[in-house]
Amino acid sequence: MNEKVPMTAGGMARLKEELKHLKTVARPEVIRSIAQAREHGDLSENAEYHAARERQSFIEGRLAELEDKMARAEVIDVSHLSGKTVTFGATVTVVDEDTDEKLKYQLVGELEADVKAGRLAITAPLARALIGKEVGDSVEVSTPKGEKVYEILRVKFV
Repeated sequence: MNEKVPMTAGGMARLKEELKHLKTVARPEVIRSIAQAREHGDLSENAEYHAARERQSFIEGRLAELEDKMARAEVIDVSHLSGKTVTFGATVTVVDEDTDEKLKYQLVGELEADVKAGRLAITAPLARALIGKEVGDSVEVSTPKGEKVYEILRVKFV
């Protein structure tokens, strides 16, 4: 699985920050926790020790995962993109044609997606429907609640 993974520069920065935090803060904390728990004696019945080891296992797994993702990342600098067509990295404002609710999303790689923060994975049904469209176009998307129709109000690259 050596395929490149598209990612914005902001997404790469967030991964680097998490990696730095895990290496400089979380890992040393868990090592101290394990050392303290060992001082309490019998490890077979030491809940603190087992919890710390479990946390250490999670941290080491996450570090390996982040390093793999960063190695496979293809960073796309959105600030160099422009145009009227929705592509990877575009920030798109749409309106739900049934409810008039406006939504704004940046189309990003799967690794950096966070719908609550306005970052929609390029593989999400709405993102796939938006790709290649322009302002004024309408797209139909199948959702768990049924079909939704969105009109594209704005496309910008930041």
